[in-house]
Amino acid sequence: MRDARVDSSEAVAVEVSCSDDALTVILDDGRRVSVPVVWFPRLSNATSKQRNDWELIGGGLGIHWESIDEDISIASLLRPEKFMRLPEPLLLSTPLAARPHRTPSLTERKGRRMR
Repeated sequence: MRDARVDSSEAVAVEVSCSDDALTVILDDGRRVSVPVVWFPRLSNATSKQRNDWELIGGGLGIHWESIDEDISIASLLRPEKFMRLPEPLLLSTPLAARPHRTPSLTERKGRRMR
């Protein structure tokens, strides 16, 4: 049952799995979200046992791994561009649909207008 404190418009996790390559979360509305583990160095460096020792927090708004002191919000998985700064090589190895939008620098914007 959903925590009464959780806004009904927010996505809530109901199940989590974490392999060597991907963190996968199933949401209460049936969606499955999967992101590369390399986005989270603590998870990436954790043992399989540590990665599988998770608990939902905030009524399903986040995931906590006690043994590696890691907390990940569901919002950050759904909108990584709002919550994470990922190095360019990680973005390039991420499927296009999951890539955060990068705002062009001022120099890049000026260069486009001058052409």
